Amino acid sequence: MQHVPRRLVRTVLLVVVAVLAAGCTRAVAGRPVAGSVVRTEGADTGAVNGSDGGEVDQLAATAVQDVEAFWAQEFPSTFGEPWEPLRGGYYSVDTSDESAKPPPCVEKASDVEGNAFYCPTADAIAWDRTALLPVLRDRFGDAAVVVVLAHEMGHAVQRRTGITPEVEQQRPEQYPTILTEAMADCYAGAFVRWVDEGRSEHLEIGADALDSALGALITFRDPVGTSPADTQAHGSAFDRVSAFQDGYEREARFCSEMSVDNRVFTQRSFTSSDDRARGGNLPFDDMLNEITPDLNTYFANLVGQRGRTWQQPTSTPTRQEPDCSGDQGPVAWCPDGAEIEVDVAEELPELHEELGDYATGTLLASRYGLAALSALGEPVEGEDAGQEALCLAGAYTSEVFTRTSQGFGLSPGDLDEAVQVLLNHDYAARDAAGETSLERGFERVAVFRAGVFEGLESCGRE
Repeated sequence: MQHVPRRLVRTVLLVVVAVLAAGCTRAVAGRPVAGSVVRTEGADTGAVNGSDGGEVDQLAATAVQDVEAFWAQEFPSTFGEPWEPLRGGYYSVDTSDESAKPPPCVEKASDVEGNAFYCPTADAIAWDRTALLPVLRDRFGDAAVVVVLAHEMGHAVQRRTGITPEVEQQRPEQYPTILTEAMADCYAGAFVRWVDEGRSEHLEIGADALDSALGALITFRDPVGTSPADTQAHGSAFDRVSAFQDGYEREARFCSEMSVDNRVFTQRSFTSSDDRARGGNLPFDDMLNEITPDLNTYFANLVGQRGRTWQQPTSTPTRQEPDCSGDQGPVAWCPDGAEIEVDVAEELPELHEELGDYATGTLLASRYGLAALSALGEPVEGEDAGQEALCLAGAYTSEVFTRTSQGFGLSPGDLDEAVQVLLNHDYAARDAAGETSLERGFERVAVFRAGVFEGLESCGRE
């Protein structure tokens, strides 16, 4: 969060375990996610150059086999031409073997360490089976490997539609890197939707696996504060998840029509040396002191514009789990006493430290959303209440993100923190009784994004 001067929030990465290079360079970080399962069978690792036939390459071979099957079906209907299989094929590289033969686009096998990439000159995809794919699999499950390889195939799709490296270099204003990377994320999302619908021959991605795949995707975000105009920019976590979800929800044709004219990127660079030096992470107490009056003003205006009376909730710190109304998590709106209880001792401060200050902000905004629903005479319990409260938190986030005047607002990285807390926890989607209809992190992020991009109308409010 920021007040003048702006403060950038730093997300604390839990474990940094690898770095991707070539076309898609990013750090891999995260924690193991239970329940992430991809069913694989019938993989032909013989079609992979340099494969050792092991489990990792079996998964990778299955993934690229079914991604190609997807594009064999989808490419003609989207682009009106038949799909051309990769001319250069696939390469699995044992980067621990100094004598291993290098794949195209690099001079030696060690250049692939920690990497997966598409080589446009050879029309080939290569991956490190020693220091990348096993790490992804351990941290995020099989689905993470599938998503990374589907993303690389997205670049092969771009090449077949005329978006080549030469074109990107000649027309950087039309095809900035952040756009082409978003398109590849979007294509990966379209493929995962196809798998999720049961149309893949060899892959099966369940709800838990889909959430973990998003967890992997956001670790490949740009460092917080990277300019969207950077020639190596891939996008913030929010931008990358947004592109993936757009592909999942709107399919490949939507991805193909993305452009600098119709795509909104939320990635922002630092605005001062203080931002960069401080990391922008507001201390927990300062965050509460700054966001609480701002939330009150925003929701008072929202309720007042609809002819209703807003009763400002009292913010009550507690050193135990709030329990005034159901189990809402570390922040709870208490309808009887018109107060918001905030855990200042354990879980909320821990989330604040682990993810950043807008994890705290997102949870608080959703509880103010419940208070607003009550003031508007809407139900605060039931299937819709938690979703609407979360959507209202997204609408509030959009307002503070787009502010041009001085005062309280978002800093680079804040939207990423919102994605992380929503992906990992359902607190912001719980109703006043502590129940939620949004079991999947994927769904929670989608509802929040609707509030950010479409505003109050998407929350059922006119």
